[in-house]
Amino acid sequence: MNILLLGSGGREHALAWKLAQSPGCTHLYAAPGNPGIAEEAELVALDVTDHGAVIAFCADKTIGLVVIGPEAPLVDGLSDALRAEGVPVFGPSQAAAQLEGSKGFTKDLCARAGIPTAGYVRTASLDEARAALTRFDPPYVLKADGLAAGKGVVIADTIEAAEIALADMFGGGFGAAGAEVVIEEFMHGEEASFFALTDGTAILPFGSAQDHKRVGDGDVGPNTGGMGAYSPAPVLTAELQARVMAEIIEPTVRTMREDGNPYSGVLFAGLMLTADGPKLIEYNARFGDPECQVLMMRLQSDLAAIMLACAKGELGGVAPQFRPDTALTVVMAANGYPGTPDKGGAIALNDAEAPGTKVFHAGTARNDGALIANGGRVLNVIAMGANVIEAQRLAYAAVDRIDFPSGFCRRDIGWREVAREAAGERQN
Repeated sequence: MNILLLGSGGREHALAWKLAQSPGCTHLYAAPGNPGIAEEAELVALDVTDHGAVIAFCADKTIGLVVIGPEAPLVDGLSDALRAEGVPVFGPSQAAAQLEGSKGFTKDLCARAGIPTAGYVRTASLDEARAALTRFDPPYVLKADGLAAGKGVVIADTIEAAEIALADMFGGGFGAAGAEVVIEEFMHGEEASFFALTDGTAILPFGSAQDHKRVGDGDVGPNTGGMGAYSPAPVLTAELQARVMAEIIEPTVRTMREDGNPYSGVLFAGLMLTADGPKLIEYNARFGDPECQVLMMRLQSDLAAIMLACAKGELGGVAPQFRPDTALTVVMAANGYPGTPDKGGAIALNDAEAPGTKVFHAGTARNDGALIANGGRVLNVIAMGANVIEAQRLAYAAVDRIDFPSGFCRRDIGWREVAREAAGERQN
């Protein structure tokens, strides 16, 4: 089977690495890819916004499965165009991708389906949003309704800061994504990520992880696309995962199907583990980045076979297998990120990929054969260990072998779980 993977980040490198291992993968193409993906796939020049060109490529190369990595092509309806031509696609329809494409859509669905989440108000103007602030206590959670590359959330400690942030949002600070803003109740607890695969009927749990969104150690500074992650997340116990499936994932899949928008693909639930149990923060309609990277390191099953079963509505009976060990990834970013990144810096990977470690490329490029930084988040350095303490130690040892003078990373990925393990709260 020939496979086409769309995307160019660390998530897509991890997917390419795993798809290329599939016995059923005859040839893997990727567009646009990156230097790391080029080691696993043939890179091709395709404009994913040109649906006709993607369809023509699939016909020419006899593509048996298209895997859409990022969210924008899903919200743009590429999966619908491909399915209309009989091409199996891993990824939801445009209508179903509204779960990520519109925060307001998801909040309204939660309200109708009785899914536990924060209280909220949808606002469509600055005046409306300012008036709505009085319904909430600080800190104020402000979310751009549309896609904002994982950075469309502002948490304001005072009403004055909230009003400044709202003015920025409605003033174009997040582009079209901020045309509407959802104001939410602040939820107290610990965040975790849960993944499930569904073909619209069957639903399979697909692992847990914890991301680190803030740019600085100790979770300080502005939000980013993610500075590191580990999987599994012990804080999301088997009991809590069962509740997430019963109270959040299953009602979502059922309601989407009943609404005529059946969901097919991966559901990535961002959760807050509160004193009252797990509550949904938001959905993503694709794998997380960098959560995908740690999931792929742990996955033992044939990813291509799983994705094809999902695309064809044959997920029932599939049972993904994962290694019990911990995978932890550290994101190496270019100086300036999450603002304007310092591109062009030279990178030498040296011998970072020792046994049990892996480097996935995110924002990299080649310049006369040399590897350089070409984005904000540049590399994902991953290690496997018996627990988070060991995986963290091995990951940072690999980081320290890399020469990237114009880059930086957090030095505390996994810090909460490391503290719990060190205190003897976890059994090895």
